[in-house]
Amino acid sequence: MHKDQIEGAAKDLKGSLKQGVGKVTGDERLRAEGAVDKAAGKIQKGVGALKDAARDALER
Repeated sequence: MHKDQIEGAAKDLKGSLKQGVGKVTGDERLRAEGAVDKAAGKIQKGVGALKDAARDALER
């Protein structure tokens, strides 16, 4: 597992938490920030997966 995947998962979780708190409190700005964090986390996880795949392909 690449560090980008781990960091991306953390950002994704952080975004989910922000969205949840924003929803409960009615804070639209916090919900929006959460959505951005989630999207960034998903992208970073994808980048990490691509790096892992490339490394595996080079090792073969």
